[in-house]
Amino acid sequence: MKGFLGILLLIVFFAFACEKEEIYTKSDTKLEFSTDTVMFDTIFTNIGSATRYLTIKNPYKQSLIINSIQLAGGTTSPYRLNIDGISAHLLEDIELPAKDSIYIFVEVTIDPNNTSSPLVIKDSILFNINENQQDIKLISWGQDVHLINEEVIGNEVWTSDKPYLIYNSMLVDTNSHLQILPGTKLYFHKGSRLFVAGKLTAEGTFDEPVLFSGDRLENSYEDIPGQWDGIWFMPGSSGSVLNHVHLQNAIIGAQVDTFATADEYTLEIYNSKIENMTYAGIFAQGARMKVANTVIANCGEFAAALTIGGSYEFFHSTLANNWGISTRISPSLYLNNYYTDINGNTQLRALEKAFFGNCIIYGNKKDELIIDQADGAELNYYFDHCLIRIEEDLPAAQPDNFRSIIRNEAPNFVDSYIGNYELDTLSPAIDRGNTDIGLLYPVDLNNESRIEDEAPDLGAYERIEN
Repeated sequence: MKGFLGILLLIVFFAFACEKEEIYTKSDTKLEFSTDTVMFDTIFTNIGSATRYLTIKNPYKQSLIINSIQLAGGTTSPYRLNIDGISAHLLEDIELPAKDSIYIFVEVTIDPNNTSSPLVIKDSILFNINENQQDIKLISWGQDVHLINEEVIGNEVWTSDKPYLIYNSMLVDTNSHLQILPGTKLYFHKGSRLFVAGKLTAEGTFDEPVLFSGDRLENSYEDIPGQWDGIWFMPGSSGSVLNHVHLQNAIIGAQVDTFATADEYTLEIYNSKIENMTYAGIFAQGARMKVANTVIANCGEFAAALTIGGSYEFFHSTLANNWGISTRISPSLYLNNYYTDINGNTQLRALEKAFFGNCIIYGNKKDELIIDQADGAELNYYFDHCLIRIEEDLPAAQPDNFRSIIRNEAPNFVDSYIGNYELDTLSPAIDRGNTDIGLLYPVDLNNESRIEDEAPDLGAYERIEN
């Protein structure tokens, strides 16, 4: 008897298990969506976008049959869908179990329109179910570009008519000069770099700076380091100038290599911002440089590493490093006069000059200045009217190398965590600069006069009280 009952129960169980689940068919059926609009930030023409996604949920206790999911623009739409693992512009009779969800992934490619003005590309995803229709809006901002793909550039002038998108790096050839005019924007794809064997002149203005950045324009990538490789001024390059430039979100902002001459700078940087670098803002090796009215900030190791000797002058610049993405072991500013060759031998290279006037060198480490000197070669450095965070009492030990130093006092930036390195009203850097240096650069990074009050402030910004 027990055996018979067991068989009977199994038959009943399988009968119910095999019965098809009832489908919800009422005319008031509504799907639930994770969003009502899928929006893309600026997308470059002919370049696929990042992927966005949304979820579609069945809110009922019964299964649904979605009659169709389709792009309103059909096969001519610039958008592409992947619906629950199937790439299609139209998919029909999709069963969605009770309380279950599916994903839809969306991409877009925008055709060139030969204009400098951004355009808006719209479409929608239509959902038909039980004689009801719902939709999700698709919106993208498109921008036509000059596409540079692994190219060698000769003598050229780049203008702001359209942005430049660099894939697979580019090279300014030996004995060639690339001039970049005000307002021009250069976007670099991941892994790309600007190699300069000749000469680069990026001359922006206060109102129209030149931008060097990664090509991910979503808001979430606005200050993410490491999106491209940076600019490399190669051995033999000379006479380059960056003025009113925003250089951001790379691995090394400016790598500047050896050029041994006494009458020309390898690179000059004025009125610029170099921010959000995985490794260093400036990484120089035996170069000759001048930097003024410039912020170098938020770098994974050095704000500026001036190595293997050379000659460097910094005026009214702010080196600020509150890097918090990972553990930083290097100082904001590093100087040395040697290198170790492939055989492990120390090779000396004189640091002829490292001058810092009216500068701020600060960060979240106890010691933001390291002077790494090897005996037998010059290492000449001088800090004139600077605010420095330094654990070791170098100013007392080396009085000939320091003048009017503010040691280990917070500069009181307005908000360094959001990239605002202007001085707060209680900053100890206010009116503490050398007037003679201020007269060399009488206008600060905000285009404000720094010579109309008692004395210039330290760093790139003059505090202007309302």
